Amino acid sequence: MTADIRNWIEVGMLQEIPREGARCVRKGDMTIAVFRTADDDVFALEDKCPHKNGPLSQGIVHGGCVTCPLHNWVISLKTGAAQGADEGQTQAFPVRLDQGRIFIDLSFSHAVV
Repeated sequence: MTADIRNWIEVGMLQEIPREGARCVRKGDMTIAVFRTADDDVFALEDKCPHKNGPLSQGIVHGGCVTCPLHNWVISLKTGAAQGADEGQTQAFPVRLDQGRIFIDLSFSHAVV
């Protein structure tokens, strides 16, 4: 099912985010980190590690994941779920690219089933 186009907001251009880096956008009280991988894939997560609320936007992006800078938890960029033996999840938001412009659907987040 495709989300209603009215729910998508533009958050910037792909080239504004360094490869394997992030930039942050705000939605009310929430900060959302928008990540760019080495392959130019783009993901959006709440900028809060599920462990101790570390700033994921300051972590290391690698292989479809980000490592939290506080305690080295590895978080999936696609789902927001902690990897390995760690348990927990941060909110992940749908992202789409349109001619280099990044859009995020902030009306809902992905949940791990």
